[in-house]
Amino acid sequence: MNAAPRLSLFFPCYNDAGTIASLVALADETARGLADSHEIIVIDDGSTDHSRKILRSLEGKYPALRLVFHEANRGYGGALRSGFAAARGEWVFYTDGDYQYDVDELRLMWAKAGPEVDIVNGFKIKRHDPIYRVWIGLAYQHFIHMAFGLRIRDVDCDFRLIHRTALERFELKEDTGCICIELVKKLQETGARFEEVGVKHMFRAYGHSQFFNFRRVGRTLTRLARLWHKLVIRKDYDLRPAPGPAPEARRP
Repeated sequence: MNAAPRLSLFFPCYNDAGTIASLVALADETARGLADSHEIIVIDDGSTDHSRKILRSLEGKYPALRLVFHEANRGYGGALRSGFAAARGEWVFYTDGDYQYDVDELRLMWAKAGPEVDIVNGFKIKRHDPIYRVWIGLAYQHFIHMAFGLRIRDVDCDFRLIHRTALERFELKEDTGCICIELVKKLQETGARFEEVGVKHMFRAYGHSQFFNFRRVGRTLTRLARLWHKLVIRKDYDLRPAPGPAPEARRP
């Protein structure tokens, strides 16, 4: 694949051996129905299960598949930054490797993307998690929206389609799950034009959440405080030099 593909799909993977093969298969089928060219990238963030063995077995079956292996776990933010750096497409889509979102619903986003849109952001129609996580999630969302002045419904819905030119305006720095806030805030403050689409959220069939870990609460609050000071008080968005003109063929 010498020419840049029209669509890049990438998935951070950490101990997702039970879901990653199905995700790649569905992603390939979905992308073939949307774009004339695509690539699928999986960022294995230091998995200790059989994820890498499974991913290597898929390479011959899916020519569009590219693998990036982190020898040590870099955190969710580190995996996303690797994915954005590796993606070459005009449009970049990502979601998590645990298969809590249906990749086939990328079709809904693709229909919304066009010349007047820089990012299509998903929002969970109904969250399928234990009730305590639903309530914690609602409280967290309210707090984050107020603190950071975010204008989208669901900053924690990692189901996003972004035009490359919007990503070229700034750098991402976070290595933790706070990168979701950093990404949306920087897109918002650099003039990205948003659309939103409701998507299904499914029960976790395999693995465990990396975020609801009480040992990490203190570190997360510290990171949020630092990020708030940087983005809200200092308004430091790590801007890059202005990119060249946007590609003409923006509409899927």
